[in-house]
Amino acid sequence: MVAEIIVNRLAKDLNRIFDYVVPAGMMDSIRVGARVFVPFGAKNSTVEGFVVGLKAESEWAKKEIVEIEDFPLTEENVKLARLMARRYFCNISECIKLMLPPGEKTTNLENRIKDKTANFVYLKKDEDEIELDIEIGKIKNSKHIKVLRFLEENDGVYKADLETLMEVSSAVLKTLEKNGYIEIIEQKIERNPFKGREVKRDKPLSLTDEQQRAFDIIDKSKFNEFLLYGVTGSGKTEVYLQLIQSALDKGKKAIVLVPEISLTPQMVDRFSSRFGDCICVLHSKLSTGERNDQWKNIKERKMQNCNRCKVSNFCSYW
Repeated sequence: MVAEIIVNRLAKDLNRIFDYVVPAGMMDSIRVGARVFVPFGAKNSTVEGFVVGLKAESEWAKKEIVEIEDFPLTEENVKLARLMARRYFCNISECIKLMLPPGEKTTNLENRIKDKTANFVYLKKDEDEIELDIEIGKIKNSKHIKVLRFLEENDGVYKADLETLMEVSSAVLKTLEKNGYIEIIEQKIERNPFKGREVKRDKPLSLTDEQQRAFDIIDKSKFNEFLLYGVTGSGKTEVYLQLIQSALDKGKKAIVLVPEISLTPQMVDRFSSRFGDCICVLHSKLSTGERNDQWKNIKERKMQNCNRCKVSNFCSYW
């Protein structure tokens, strides 16, 4: 098998496909959209590339792919990158970079954004067994008992929070872990810039005749543009909110473009009050790590315990 690869180089002369042999050990894992490393040029320097096509054979394929790193692109992404390159007269590799997650565009693995992790504490023994050990005096330390009984009601607690709430040291948890009562697991956590923000939930308002007319026209249309005109406070946002809910109910997605970053906090409050946690925010003032997590959530259409939206879609806005 031969892979058609675009190398990550800006030179116009290199804005073309290079054929590489897919080693036998990579046959099952190679696919269009894969990020790979290949030997390139007279010195066979290892460079980054992206698989944009696969074929049975090629007379030009003489070198083998060195490594498949990950799969950041889909076949649709590759098609879009090619279309953008033709339309805007730029290298395909430049268009591909626009589709990579924030913080992961560099070829240096050490400099890429990593998943943020934290330690969480879980019970390892059954509650009945723990209570028996407490009763017979096998567990005597009051701090150990306090931690275990807290975990019986709140399993899977962030380690630092548990130490603070129970007023215990890491040594206490290490002893419980050593004796097999708990396990401390490192897990990925999301860098959410609005985590912990308390917003009171609201319900859709009754639309006025003018709002309802605008809603009906837009909701029934397909692939059209509309200008919703009204003075400040006339209820335009309520129409947007109900149109988004209608789209979500149909299994679709919604993007809301906010004109200024300074408006984001109040927009987050308004949309969170209606849709709960199934909202993703992406803009340039977030940290690279936050943008990376939000970008991936949008791509994966991840759901975050939203009680109002019953479909796995994000109401996302930039």
